[in-house]
Amino acid sequence: MDSLSLSQYLLIALVFVWSGIVRSGLGFGGAVLSLPFLLLIDDRPQVYLPIISVHLLLFGGLTVLRGQQKFKNNQNEHLSPIDWNYLKKAMGVMLIPKIIGVLGLVSLPNNVLSGIIFVIVFAYSLSYIFNKPFKSQHPWIDNTFLILGGYISGTSLIGAPLIITVFSKHVHKNQLRDTLFALWVILVSIKMAAFIWVGLDLQLKHALYLLPPVALGHWIGLKLHHRLQQAEPVMFFRVIGLALLCICLIGFYQALQSFF
Repeated sequence: MDSLSLSQYLLIALVFVWSGIVRSGLGFGGAVLSLPFLLLIDDRPQVYLPIISVHLLLFGGLTVLRGQQKFKNNQNEHLSPIDWNYLKKAMGVMLIPKIIGVLGLVSLPNNVLSGIIFVIVFAYSLSYIFNKPFKSQHPWIDNTFLILGGYISGTSLIGAPLIITVFSKHVHKNQLRDTLFALWVILVSIKMAAFIWVGLDLQLKHALYLLPPVALGHWIGLKLHHRLQQAEPVMFFRVIGLALLCICLIGFYQALQSFF
């Protein structure tokens, strides 16, 4: 990144403000909704992925610790900010596929995986937006989504939306964001270990330079999250649906670009 111009640095900083808002406001989407803009500025995903991972570990970890400390100090709180029971259950399903994805032991066509995921998530996003949620009575469907999401999160960044469609069904809305943060910290730690193993530059200097923009976005996102928690459940899931729809539209756009 040392070769970039000042205008490019400023644009990248603005995108990282946006990523901080989305990540802390919703608990997901910070990477998927910011990476396409970053690639328009400088088309080198291997530069941005370590920076995004470092920021997620830092702010995700701080959010989890802050939520847990607040829960311990507030005797009137009966609901932990993290649904540890479901998190452990989901990780039991996702861990092996995640490791396989990181190691690349199974090679599946990215365009096929992307297409399947974005079609599924597109359908879920519309169900949230129009308040017509899918009511699957088959746990194996949720486990299939978690397995696919775990594997693809190991190979790329597009597995998160599939995971969220499952978590949003089983985790209370007031626990959803922090539970997702705890999950991302675990999954990204595995990813970071793989980065270190293959010798990828973690861009720690630039991750440090971009901390102020991300911190600003994180603070704004906290305000957004507080408002969403107080909103009606229908409005809360409508916002979730709109965010997933944006992710799908970006994915469809990138898929079309690959064909033309």
